[in-house]
Amino acid sequence: MIRIEASKYINAMDKANPPVETAKSGDIIQFVTKDCFGGQIQSEDQVMESLDWSEINPATGPLYVQDAKAGDVLKVEILDIEIADKGVMIDGGGEGVMGKLICEATTRILPIKDGKVIFNDKLAFPVNPMIGVIGTAPKGEGIPTGTPGDHGSNMDCTKIRKGATVYLPVNVEGALLAIGDLHALMGDGEVGVCGVETDGCVTVKITVLKDCKLPTPFIVDEKHAISVYSAETADEACEGATINMFKCLMNELKMTDHEAEMLLSVVGNVCICQIVDPEKTARMEVPMSVFEAYGYQFA
Repeated sequence: MIRIEASKYINAMDKANPPVETAKSGDIIQFVTKDCFGGQIQSEDQVMESLDWSEINPATGPLYVQDAKAGDVLKVEILDIEIADKGVMIDGGGEGVMGKLICEATTRILPIKDGKVIFNDKLAFPVNPMIGVIGTAPKGEGIPTGTPGDHGSNMDCTKIRKGATVYLPVNVEGALLAIGDLHALMGDGEVGVCGVETDGCVTVKITVLKDCKLPTPFIVDEKHAISVYSAETADEACEGATINMFKCLMNELKMTDHEAEMLLSVVGNVCICQIVDPEKTARMEVPMSVFEAYGYQFA
């Protein structure tokens, strides 16, 4: 098994990034990751103004995948997510949905104990570890790891967790996969700029798929097939995720356009992933039972 340490990271998804490791299709890889602040916050006295923002959202990698060519799809099976025993949160300072209402910046370090995030002396919530940043290099210019797009990256989707499979585009030779920004817990929307940000380790299995027509980024878990889309506005992101799933139903299940539209209106759920990044991210979820009814199996 290949292990990539957190000291090997990037702050932009870019085809110019030299790979730190090389793997082949079918390999299992461990990505050790820093929290989204790059480990800068060690005290609740530190606030966002004191951070070096060039070090925000480090993603461990990139990993060069042999035989991954432009036009392929990289299948990433999330086998495990391990998290640290504490998480960090910041708010205020004009950031987030309530940025205009909460001007004073604050920082909190939250203990993680017995599988729960200790929020305060009255509230503790079960952890739900997830990956905020997972992506490949884009075709053109490099894109900061804090910005999501067609290449994946900072999608902040709560469905990207243990047991899920993420399908990402291969835009350049080797794909250049990078992973980071783990959350012990986060609500859909990530309205306060961050979730419970934490260090950790992600174990994945990678597979290069040839002639795969899924609309990437795409996620499959035990309950849903999910198309993900990022755009300048939440409306555009919702529309993009819906259209991609609409096309998937017609291409993969051979539904008519009317069937696909009606099905999405009946059992499809549009959900917001995050509304705080430079590009907003939404997802369209369709029950796995729909694909099973057609005898369809995801590669």
